[in-house]
Amino acid sequence: MKIVADRLRGLRNEMHFSQTNLAKVLGLTQSSINRYENDDSSPSYEVLLKYADYFDVSLDYLFGRCDEPEGRLYKHQPKIGRGNPDMQRFVEMCFDPASPMNARLKEALFKMLEEET
Repeated sequence: MKIVADRLRGLRNEMHFSQTNLAKVLGLTQSSINRYENDDSSPSYEVLLKYADYFDVSLDYLFGRCDEPEGRLYKHQPKIGRGNPDMQRFVEMCFDPASPMNARLKEALFKMLEEET
């Protein structure tokens, strides 16, 4: 796909890397980088993941599904209410279980979090 080749070349150029330098960083060969950037060969999923991880971009961006390097769901804000197990662990960690106000403080915090969602 031409868009993938253009995105891979663009990422490398933005960092002012030569194909040889990028190949060393990603554990590839310079000739492979050249083939990917000229759309003579398609990179494997593993190679695309290396690019995405190294340049901190989404696969959506590499495939041309969006124009923002962060991806289509980057601005997605998960719900932080009582049903979120990560939030539950965080709240439990914040309060001293020996405190007589422990339960009331946690309940107040959960109510505030639910109002934000």
